[in-house]
Amino acid sequence: MADSMNPPLSYEASATTTHPHVGTTLPTEVISCLKNSRFLHLATCDGLTPHISLMSYTYLPSTPYDPYPTIIMTTNPSSRKTNHLLTNPRVSLLVHDWVSHRPPTRAPNPDGREGSPPPAATRSSLASLLLNLNTSALSSISTTIAGTARFLEPGSEEEAWCKKQHLENNTFEEELGTFGQQLQQQPGQRRPSISIDSDVRVVTVQVREGRIADWKGGVKDWQLVSEGEGTRGTMVNGIPPA
Repeated sequence: MADSMNPPLSYEASATTTHPHVGTTLPTEVISCLKNSRFLHLATCDGLTPHISLMSYTYLPSTPYDPYPTIIMTTNPSSRKTNHLLTNPRVSLLVHDWVSHRPPTRAPNPDGREGSPPPAATRSSLASLLLNLNTSALSSISTTIAGTARFLEPGSEEEAWCKKQHLENNTFEEELGTFGQQLQQQPGQRRPSISIDSDVRVVTVQVREGRIADWKGGVKDWQLVSEGEGTRGTMVNGIPPA
């Protein structure tokens, strides 16, 4: 486990189910992460070669078509991830609220890069405060979600409903443009660049089980069960409890 403010280079042993949490609701930190993150990483595999894609997504606690928490994504029908999903629908999703900020290293790297930002930029108390906010207050957990992807039937009511929810969830009234300039729009005005092609495939994944990794190096497996569903002998991440 890490004692500093930086994530460790290795996490606690977790080859088997680790600190399992089984409940009828998702862990609060998982819900917060899914609600506040903008992108996720989608891992697929054709049985031999793994593939990872950065995806926009929509998280819903439930839908009219599924009582369980659901993640909605869209994919081009002629893409590697689509080909993988058609042959192997098992997926792993990674969602995190960590920022991609690299603090300065203690010693210069072999290529001469001192880190980002350089150590000199963090010597003032204000710079240190901002850096600590960046690495602690904005960095909490990552969660992986194991599940099975499902392609929605083209032209179905469910596909149309999920497309609408996904479009609304990824339409933003304000965006930062080049050089940090804020692009102003009228409230409710949709950015013209955001659209969903008519031939796009809609993919959903039930959120039923996964794993939390925190910035201290801790690992916790979690599983969502329905009311009245027994927890004895349940499996988390496909692994029976130790």
